[in-house]
Amino acid sequence: MPTAWQRRATIANPERRNASRSAATGPSATAALAAAILLAAAAIGRAENWTGFRGPGGLGHTSETNLPITWGGKDNRNVRWKAPLVGQGHASPIVWNDRVFVSTVAWPESVREREKVIPDHHLLCWRVSDGRRLWDTQIPPGRWVRTDFRSGPGGGYAAATPVTDGRLVFCAFGSSVMAAVDFQGKIVWRNEIEPHTFDVTLGSSPVLYRDTVILLCAMAKKQDSRIVAFEKATGKVKWETPLPTTGFGHSTPIIIHAGGTDQFIVVASAASETPDAIQSFDPAGGKRLWWCYGSGDVASPVYGAGIVYADSGRGGGPGIAVDPTGSGDVTKTHIKWRFDSAPSAMSSPIVVGKHLYRLRGRHIKCFRTDTGQTVYSKNVGDTGSPWASPIADGRGYIYFATAGKTHVVKSGPEFELLALNDLGDPNHASAAVSNGRIFLVGMRNLYCIAAP
Repeated sequence: MPTAWQRRATIANPERRNASRSAATGPSATAALAAAILLAAAAIGRAENWTGFRGPGGLGHTSETNLPITWGGKDNRNVRWKAPLVGQGHASPIVWNDRVFVSTVAWPESVREREKVIPDHHLLCWRVSDGRRLWDTQIPPGRWVRTDFRSGPGGGYAAATPVTDGRLVFCAFGSSVMAAVDFQGKIVWRNEIEPHTFDVTLGSSPVLYRDTVILLCAMAKKQDSRIVAFEKATGKVKWETPLPTTGFGHSTPIIIHAGGTDQFIVVASAASETPDAIQSFDPAGGKRLWWCYGSGDVASPVYGAGIVYADSGRGGGPGIAVDPTGSGDVTKTHIKWRFDSAPSAMSSPIVVGKHLYRLRGRHIKCFRTDTGQTVYSKNVGDTGSPWASPIADGRGYIYFATAGKTHVVKSGPEFELLALNDLGDPNHASAAVSNGRIFLVGMRNLYCIAAP
């Protein structure tokens, strides 16, 4: 178990930072800084960074148009490289320029009763070009010893996807701990999340907004539910909003711009139907902006074609499409349409053009965004994992992608299967995309998929 010192947030040495600033002054330093900024801008222009769960906007979209649609098979077609994982988990990978990051956990081989031992928490970094592992940082765990392992590989200890701003990587683990790590693999700060009455696991991934990293803590005990915004640089709490009427949830919020303002959209209600299952907050200070009836738990919300769509993902509750430009209780004024009973769908939805797409069990379903009318429902058989959330590229191709089976579908009102791929290493993690490459986390390996 971690020591008392490990349980405190550890902050990077301020004297070292000040010394670095003093050394980097004067005309030559200014010129060097300008050159570095230009080089960084050029690098970013070449590679679209995938900064967190479901990409930089949290909606599963990339503007890239050169992604391969086929891979694997006997000749490992378009598999640029694969790298063995340390441990396991179902956190998704993230990418920044020439670095790819993944969170995992691992128990020592001697452990026989995993429900009694907190595993080692790993944040791993590989080089994008060739899959060389650059570092493996172990985060001292929190105090929550989990005994319910329903949430998949790694016992759910590594369910949350990390997020990065290009300077630090922010990661959260199921022992109820969160940390910031720099690009050299050094821990900058570490905080335990208390109280930790999460249901099953800490499933929500951290989200970046300006100088903060925000974590949804939707708890099994409603009195513990809250949103917490930490300062990125120090880990200190900048603001905190209690959610006393919000039941547990594992979905990752999204940040959108609608109604003339930025909004932090939260979906959580312990999978029950409640008057405020869907809520919007000001990400700068935590003030609640609007809320409406619905149901929420594992599936993240999505925004597109003028609507926020959300359902619980557990099945049975309603699917709600709401216009996000209102204020206060918008249940009677801004809900555009609804499903009375949305089937189980542990993954998150995606909007492409005028259609909403949903993976439900063995079915890929398409709906109109203006009315909610079903356009098609196609049984595609084994989907690898119905937990993995889809992504869409700049051509309108939708990737229901995993390190197991992947269906690549053309968006539009007619179902058109473009490719079916299988790497034989199924997991629940969603894909990441950057610079013509697709990154997939299996149970055994991290895969980089790219055309020649």
